[in-house]
Amino acid sequence: MASYENHYYPVPYCYLLVLCVLTAPVVSVYNLTDEGGLGMTFDGIGGLSGGGATSRLLVSYPEPQRAQILDYLFKPNFGAALQILKVEIGGDAQSTDGSEPSHMHTKDDQNYTRGYEWWLMREAKKRNPDIKLYALPWAFPGWVGGGQPYPKPDLTAGYVVNWILGAKTFHNLTIDYVGIWNEKEYDVTYIKTLRKTLDDNGLGHVMIVAADGGWLRISEDIMADPELAKVVDIIGAHYPGTQSIPVAKATGKTLWASEDYSTFNNPKGASCWARILNQNYVNGHMTSTISWNLIASYYDNLPYPRDGLMTANQPWSGHYEVSDPIWVTAHTTHFTSPGWKYLKGVGHLDGGGSYVALADSTGNVTIVIEAMTHEHSKCVRPLLPPYSVAPKQIVNFQLGGAFEKITHLNLWYSKFVGNSTARFQSRDPVKVTGGKFSVEVEENCLYTLTTVKEAPPTAYPKPPASAPFPLPYKENFDGPSDSSEAPYFADQTGVFELHGNESSPNHQGTMRQVVTQRPIFWCKKGPTDSPISVVGDHNWTDVTVSCDVLVEQQGGAFVAARVDRGGCVIKNALGLFLWLLADDVWALSYDIALKNIVLQGKLNTTVVGQWHRLDLYVKGEVTRGSLNGQALFHIRTGPLPIKKGFAAIGSLDFKNVQFDNFEVVRAK
Repeated sequence: MASYENHYYPVPYCYLLVLCVLTAPVVSVYNLTDEGGLGMTFDGIGGLSGGGATSRLLVSYPEPQRAQILDYLFKPNFGAALQILKVEIGGDAQSTDGSEPSHMHTKDDQNYTRGYEWWLMREAKKRNPDIKLYALPWAFPGWVGGGQPYPKPDLTAGYVVNWILGAKTFHNLTIDYVGIWNEKEYDVTYIKTLRKTLDDNGLGHVMIVAADGGWLRISEDIMADPELAKVVDIIGAHYPGTQSIPVAKATGKTLWASEDYSTFNNPKGASCWARILNQNYVNGHMTSTISWNLIASYYDNLPYPRDGLMTANQPWSGHYEVSDPIWVTAHTTHFTSPGWKYLKGVGHLDGGGSYVALADSTGNVTIVIEAMTHEHSKCVRPLLPPYSVAPKQIVNFQLGGAFEKITHLNLWYSKFVGNSTARFQSRDPVKVTGGKFSVEVEENCLYTLTTVKEAPPTAYPKPPASAPFPLPYKENFDGPSDSSEAPYFADQTGVFELHGNESSPNHQGTMRQVVTQRPIFWCKKGPTDSPISVVGDHNWTDVTVSCDVLVEQQGGAFVAARVDRGGCVIKNALGLFLWLLADDVWALSYDIALKNIVLQGKLNTTVVGQWHRLDLYVKGEVTRGSLNGQALFHIRTGPLPIKKGFAAIGSLDFKNVQFDNFEVVRAK
């Protein structure tokens, strides 16, 4: 992945043979013409930030690396040049790799500075004013409904519409698309109510995508309900395996792969992405494909590591990796725009692989050919049925109609697996004679032939070298008290925000756990009722974790070391947890669920309403704990089930707890 800095030097990789006059036996001639009309409208290629907290570390990057990363994602004709940005409407709950904050923690609370999705959308628009914005909830604050978002559809619709209005009012961002509830059951009444609420608030331009799950039920409901059919603009399905279904096509609705890919961003992942970008349209008539996720900007040991178009998860070092899916995306986005039309003559190659062709209204045409083998283009999901691709095949094209007089096509190609790899390289133009040209297509190669002329982009210098998370690490939480998150902390349950504390002169800037009602979870059965934020290096073993804590009223607080996991399975997290509880008790547990309490004791001090300092020392099999400098325990545990993991802070139950002067040092 480190070879991005020389993507553009022409070398004889993935050789393309051009024949002006056909001399080989012709198996098939693929006709590309606008005669008889064009196909469907291309809606663009996108990336998804969220679902959840997948861009968490990006905002903490130093400059100029942060701007470079954003350029690789969004700048036209540079890197991925994405045409759609899909973001999570934060819901205060875990939604894959972390929890994202809601704009309304309570029904009386509205704050449109929380989180980083606002910032990310602004940066995307700054680079490409034409990029489309798509918003979707994964979770909801508890006040919206009793475990479900639909009992009061007006309330939920108002909550979502407030987010869209806030995007415009506070950030001058126009949201183009909105979804229902990611991969969960939808409610027809709610969808209709959402449409009415949008219209009543002057948001008639916002299109509804339903239902960010499967094809069948939403398609059948649209066919059976004319009112629902009127309010749903797009049917969005997840991980469709390049296939839609007849009833979805019969609705007449635009079809999208509204979440796809979710595959490690190595060369095989890039080949997966190349295959589905073409075949989602060829097989399934899907006019947009959106990658989960946009960028792997979360700790490697959280779920689905490096499943983004590129990786940027070391803000402390400035290191990032421009991964191969960036250049796969460029093969389409550099030479098309939303609003272009697919030609009707698209399909599969006789020798395996596929081709699509798109045209604008001025005579430009772009052809993308992929010949990815089964072995090298498997996505994480769904299962890919067997198929074969010829090592080499002659592919013959005939341009007609408005394209018949084209004399040459500019050529770009890539090969991500095997020997002699190449990434988005420009080659000599392909000559076209009488509308005819032939190409020799090799397996695992990706080609773009286009009338659009573009100079090779200039890559940025190589980023700083990779480096482990620094120790010692200290954070006093004295940043702006604007509901932002502290650098590097990754909330796994609950929401931890920077907080101005005027009542305590020694703790004026703190981080506060602010969610006080159980959210409507996206994760099955809910992740945990103990909010937790992890930080650091999952490989940490021998450390001392220290923090000042304030239990405001009820519940409790903890510091932890060797926390072994995050994501939806955070409720099963193991590690070493030192608790300070509201009933003036301390405890040491091996788990966040407090099912395995090793030691506990009664305190001769009041916990609630007072600041206390917790210190947890872990080295080998020795564990020590102290409160306000006074030893609580010193034990030799014997072999521990967990020998490494993150540092963490958190609270017992959804209660307000404040944290200050956090520190991790190597245990001596």
